Amino acid sequence: MSAGGAAVPPPPNPAVSFPGPRVTLPAGPDFLRTYSGAFVCLEILFGGLVWILVASSNVPLPLLQGWVMFVSVTAFFFSLLFLGVFLSGMVTQINANWNFLDFAYHFTVFVFYFGAFLLEAATTSLHNLQCNTTLTVQPLLSDSQYNINVAATIFSFMATACYGCSLALALRRWRP
Repeated sequence: MSAGGAAVPPPPNPAVSFPGPRVTLPAGPDFLRTYSGAFVCLEILFGGLVWILVASSNVPLPLLQGWVMFVSVTAFFFSLLFLGVFLSGMVTQINANWNFLDFAYHFTVFVFYFGAFLLEAATTSLHNLQCNTTLTVQPLLSDSQYNINVAATIFSFMATACYGCSLALALRRWRP
């Protein structure tokens, strides 16, 4: 009892007063009806194509194209996970600032994918580099391998552009 005779209320339960998840995107299938949902689907599509095309080339420069493979495979699976969290509705059950997580994820992947795009373009540009094999001098990439690497470069640019668009949308949601 206090001096005035009124009881002091108990402190609030922290579990009840903790703020809920902060997300401005819809959960469930409605996520696919947003620009962000469309860009995530395009990121997965173009990233998968980059992965397939680089894996089907001879990988003449493993140091450069190894990084491209790492970035494309990692981004592919994390984008699938990101899409799955929103489609399943788990985003409303996990207490986090999803607007910031969306921004941080797309910023990180955009930077890595931009680097991967530059490395893939550099590898493709070296197609006429003459390599001394055992008995003959031949180009680094054959014509078919060059075409595969050109396609991988184009799709890595498109994936980078999609991650950039998602980054811009996430920044707009995070910092209104």
